[in-house]
Amino acid sequence: MSQVLPGDTPLIHDLIGIGFGPSNVAMAIALSEHNASVGRQEAVTAHFFESQPSFGWHRGMLIDDATMQVSFLKDLVTLRNPSSEYTFLRYLQSKGRLIDFVNHKNLFPLRVEFHDYFEWAAAKVDDMVSYGHEVIAVAPVVRDGVVEYLDVTARSGTETVVHRARNLVIGTGLRPLLPEGVERTDRVWHNSDLLAKVDGLEGAEPTRFIVVGAGQSAAENVAYLHRRFPGAEVCAVFSRYGYSPADDSSFANRIFDPEAVDEYFTAPDDIKRKLMDYHGNTNYSVVDIDLIDDLYRQSYQEKVLGNERLRFLNISRLTAVEEIGNQVRATVTSLVTGEEEVLDADVVVLATGYSQADPLGLLGEVADSCRRDDQGRVRVERDYRVTTDPELRCGIYLQGGTEHTHGITSSLLSNTAIRVGEILDSILDRGPERARGESRPVADGIGSVR
Repeated sequence: MSQVLPGDTPLIHDLIGIGFGPSNVAMAIALSEHNASVGRQEAVTAHFFESQPSFGWHRGMLIDDATMQVSFLKDLVTLRNPSSEYTFLRYLQSKGRLIDFVNHKNLFPLRVEFHDYFEWAAAKVDDMVSYGHEVIAVAPVVRDGVVEYLDVTARSGTETVVHRARNLVIGTGLRPLLPEGVERTDRVWHNSDLLAKVDGLEGAEPTRFIVVGAGQSAAENVAYLHRRFPGAEVCAVFSRYGYSPADDSSFANRIFDPEAVDEYFTAPDDIKRKLMDYHGNTNYSVVDIDLIDDLYRQSYQEKVLGNERLRFLNISRLTAVEEIGNQVRATVTSLVTGEEEVLDADVVVLATGYSQADPLGLLGEVADSCRRDDQGRVRVERDYRVTTDPELRCGIYLQGGTEHTHGITSSLLSNTAIRVGEILDSILDRGPERARGESRPVADGIGSVR
């Protein structure tokens, strides 16, 4: 760490956020509410960088009838501050739909509606974010042998900007996970691309789709393609007998409670594993029971009528994919007999989940000061701060990538409002300039950039 603090110090932010998805939008809201309640000298200066040109959250999965799997009360703020002006209910009021939503008697809004809520909330704090800026480097700024700040370099087109931070909050989200050896093409999609890609089929007459996966997204994709293309066969491929229902019962949902994070964090590793084994079916590779019933009902009806467009290739897996001309040749292998079935399809959709991006992947040499456990996983404190060597004074906080320490809500909406409040409290408690009574450069307005 050879970089030395220059004499001409640029504007120093208390916090820089990398990524501006729902988690860091919630972080910006928490900062905005804090700053509105304190004097100028106690305000927390912050800025966020987002590589997308505007706010977007799983746009390719905003199927018109898909609903959220979490209650609207688990929005960006309510569990932290029910009286906030950023709640989903305030959003509904601003759109003139509050009474209509109440009459609907439903805890689970349409996904497209909740995305609109996110956009509405993000627009209220957009003075704190630079869209179209990809963070490409983080470098240490050393003074008297310790890292006092981190310089964050972001690129927009051919231009780069550098901002200095006392703390980082990393919320870079998840990355599509594909089967080994398979790549996305014009005919092989990840389900995150579904809506962006499917419009390209308008005017064509596809005859067969293959959807791989056993989770909620896979089932939604099957139902959507079956409905949208009434002349096409839709084949669902998964290794189970059938879709497994999500356990959303009241007691099981306690795994998403804020208190469950405390319990998981302090539990021994073997208990952590057991808890994930017990309650993985609240979130992973499971499907809403109503959707399961609808698909089965449709499948049975087609058998009765002798026109089976909906096929379920269960206890099987996709073992090969090859593009031949304007089609995809897929090999589906039975897990029981090893028998192979070759299917030619117009499109293969891989609803095969996501993987967590390396949370420290952007940190360069700074990552060398971040400690890991004996399994190579990043060590994270209860306040979501990465455990670092003493000479690294800056806080590095993770929104995601903490499932091994904080449990199933690591990157889920269920605990977002509480999580950002805990991160903000940590930053305020640990603030070095407050502890030493230092003065610091202050931005002209919260989140302004020079």
